[in-house]
Amino acid sequence: MPSQPQPSERQNRLLPDSERWPLDEGKPVIELIDVHKAFGANKVLNGLSLRIVPGKTTVIVGRSGSGKSVLLKLMMGLLRPDSGQVIMFGRDVTEVSAMELITLRKRMSMLFQNYALLDSLSVEDNIGFTLLENTRMPRKEVMGLVEELLELLGLAGFGAALPAELSGGMRKRVSLARALIANPEVVLFDEPTTGLDPIMIEKVDEMILLAKKSYQITSAIVSHDMASTKRLADRVAFLHDGTIISEGTYQEFVTSQLPPIVAFHEGARTSRLTRDSAGDVDTQPEEDVTPQETAIVELVDLHKTFGTHQVLKGVDLKIYPGKITVLIGGSGSGKSVIVKHIMGLFKPTSGEVRVFGQDIVPLGDRALDEIRGRFGMLFQHAALLDWLTVAGNVAFPLVERTQMPRKEIRDRVDDMLQRLHIAELRDRMPGEISEGQKKRAGLARALIMRPEIMIYDEPTTGQDPLRTRDVDDMIHQVQEEFDITSIVISHDMASTFRVADTVALLHNGEIAAYGSPDEVRNAQDDYVQRFIYAGQV
Repeated sequence: MPSQPQPSERQNRLLPDSERWPLDEGKPVIELIDVHKAFGANKVLNGLSLRIVPGKTTVIVGRSGSGKSVLLKLMMGLLRPDSGQVIMFGRDVTEVSAMELITLRKRMSMLFQNYALLDSLSVEDNIGFTLLENTRMPRKEVMGLVEELLELLGLAGFGAALPAELSGGMRKRVSLARALIANPEVVLFDEPTTGLDPIMIEKVDEMILLAKKSYQITSAIVSHDMASTKRLADRVAFLHDGTIISEGTYQEFVTSQLPPIVAFHEGARTSRLTRDSAGDVDTQPEEDVTPQETAIVELVDLHKTFGTHQVLKGVDLKIYPGKITVLIGGSGSGKSVIVKHIMGLFKPTSGEVRVFGQDIVPLGDRALDEIRGRFGMLFQHAALLDWLTVAGNVAFPLVERTQMPRKEIRDRVDDMLQRLHIAELRDRMPGEISEGQKKRAGLARALIMRPEIMIYDEPTTGQDPLRTRDVDDMIHQVQEEFDITSIVISHDMASTFRVADTVALLHNGEIAAYGSPDEVRNAQDDYVQRFIYAGQV
């Protein structure tokens, strides 16, 4: 952990001669007054007012799609309000020059939800980029600061790696380090723990608390995680229908009787698995997988090494047909690497990958393409094509890969939209629908080719507690309506134990626990217990 900084080290490294904003609760560092913001006919913010108190952490909570990320961009000066005031460090952003706005932004930093890393730069150069490009600090000094942050965030040894070589959770930690390295006065966090495993969420929270204590940082955090909110928040603001309907302490928030907040709490009640509430998770009745069943996917003594980094260390795993198998584990534990082996996108260093009864390791490209054609995949962010309607997105694989007549394509698309309860979205564009609706549209596109195995990559990432339940219901619906096998990569423990028939927990490239939800939940291994129940509220 970095040593306690001296007062001079608390200065903003981009503006070392400027005075920091006073830690006076009567002088908000950022203030929004009656702010309105719309995109076309879509009114996102509707008379919103909010004060960000210096030296404090304000957590902004609300349903997915309620405008929290738009609010952060307004606070950063990346968007201008249609009406109302956004005041940063005592200056109205609508009245300052472009150069002054840049100077104001240098006093702040933002951690974006999608990392925003530079793919061509190493991890250490991504973290140090702001200082290397905007100051005269010697590279050696910058790299010393980088190394401290890498150590603190569990990334020691990855400084020379490229972002593409890291898991999503590791990239999140790199972007967090980059946001903090310049000692900004204010850091805006857009879902900082999204896509992280429960143990890493605690570590990121500890990092945010350390930054607040050591560097007097003011934070505004958009979050769906109630455990993080409880740990971090001095103030909680709830965004609903484009305005802040509640602002106060965490205790005031959790005891609020406002109907939207009560509904949010009800969803959040089971959004984090705890030992005491394990029985509240409405899991599906467990069916025994008999030894006579043949696995549709089997990994046998699978090893995978990238350079000197061994990711998989003799993994044995069976996935049975018609079941939901959920892969859990820390960020970078190898979950995505396993899925890429199953789809034939990676070749193992050694071991077998048996899919549909044959070892696919020795197969050529044409045979592998045929195997992949029997898979469907729902990506973490739906990955819809912006220029096509929902129906066009769903039809896309049929149009591109088959000679099916247009009427048959249209009929199959309409049937799929109906079965996934999004028929009313047929002619809408992706930018006009919510994240949850995008998930269903992406799923419809994956299912339109009638795959035998469906893969879900972090399907609940970035979803509020109520929408997470909707995604879980969607996965169960697919199991009931389609003859399919599902593989889910997840960091959400409550979701995992709601949807899974089988759970596999990876740790350090090995299977640390495997079995039914009850078998894994009751495993005696200390790491398994810590991982599953980390971050209890």
